[in-house]
Amino acid sequence: MTSTTLSTSPPLLPTPSLEPPQPPIPGHPSSSAHPLDFPDIDQTELLSVSWNQDYGCFAAGTSCGFRIYNCQPFKETFRRDLKTGGFKIVEMLFRCNILALVGGDSNSHYPPNKAIIWDDHQSRCISEFAFRSDVRAVKLRRDRIVVVLEHKIYVYSFMDLKLLHQIETLANPRGLCCLSHHSNTSVLACPGLHRGQVRVEHFGLNMMKLINAHDSHIASFTLTFDGLLLATASTRGTLIRIFNTMDGTRLQEVRRGVDRADIYSIAFSPNVRWLVVSSDKGTVHIFNLRVRVFGEDSSSQLSSVQSPAFFHQNSSTSVDALISPSTGANPGSSLSFMRGVLPKYFSSEWSFAQFHLPEDTQFIAAFGSQNTVIVVGMDGSFYRCSFDPVHGGEMLQQEYFRFLKNDSRPR
Repeated sequence: MTSTTLSTSPPLLPTPSLEPPQPPIPGHPSSSAHPLDFPDIDQTELLSVSWNQDYGCFAAGTSCGFRIYNCQPFKETFRRDLKTGGFKIVEMLFRCNILALVGGDSNSHYPPNKAIIWDDHQSRCISEFAFRSDVRAVKLRRDRIVVVLEHKIYVYSFMDLKLLHQIETLANPRGLCCLSHHSNTSVLACPGLHRGQVRVEHFGLNMMKLINAHDSHIASFTLTFDGLLLATASTRGTLIRIFNTMDGTRLQEVRRGVDRADIYSIAFSPNVRWLVVSSDKGTVHIFNLRVRVFGEDSSSQLSSVQSPAFFHQNSSTSVDALISPSTGANPGSSLSFMRGVLPKYFSSEWSFAQFHLPEDTQFIAAFGSQNTVIVVGMDGSFYRCSFDPVHGGEMLQQEYFRFLKNDSRPR
């Protein structure tokens, strides 16, 4: 077993030479490496897209390797291709040279039941984790490697690759799992053992909280950067709920629509003022959050909630500390005064701003800088659009790019 440490070497850059392959040690982390050769092919299929932890970059897993793109300005910064197949999972660690890779079904060197930790500065695999079933997701933070299987999650130390935690989950074919990324918090959210339940692990506090978020199965969720807030959506896709991860209190509920939808992504803005949601309905929604903002970014909340007094507050007091006195700017129904008579959706908070996209494509959305939203599609498209932070309404498209040039389908 090799010792794995985070490198401080430069960001991802092409390297001129590749090391020869070495045989892996079955069932154990290893230092094996396979050469990444450039294939003689013209067509490239997009297998996955994923943001890095601060949404400044995204990784694209392709049928012949992976590519890294910078969001602002938009450009391809790096790519690696190989003849033996592509990667269905590519997970970045901020902007450093460490990546987690999981091969696609046709990858002859990297099967889908292995998670590879790749150091691109050294052009080699620095650790390898093999399992009896396919890997559904890999999540990284500077001190942890999290591997998600359909019924279990494994948490490893990044320093020495030791297994720290094993978590049983309900069937999780989507590989749902998310981490906090602030250095002062260590929070993991994953499905619980019951339908509609989210399990939140506060590793730094040695505390676990079960949140019964929905009646239906969980479809998507996300944490703030510090892990103190959780936003969830179910397979019904009509409501998004925001919870305090310390005590499980529901802080706010917003409505995407009244018809069933498949939620593709949820993301908080860095200042925790907004929430963006994408779905199969072809509309990206922005919601105004009524959670209290303590500073310019969510990590500034730590100074207040990490005090000993916070952990001894009762539920109602902690809710008061997180809810803003402002009622927010999400529009509600004009019939909300009849909420005791009419169905619940008449009194729901609806989206503040919207952006429309093709319905037949899966998109993931996040916040860019200066009141913008960035959107990446599985059709190889990238959008940047702006929204009015005061009046909301329809967002304006600012940029559009095709990052897979072989895909000639109309936008």
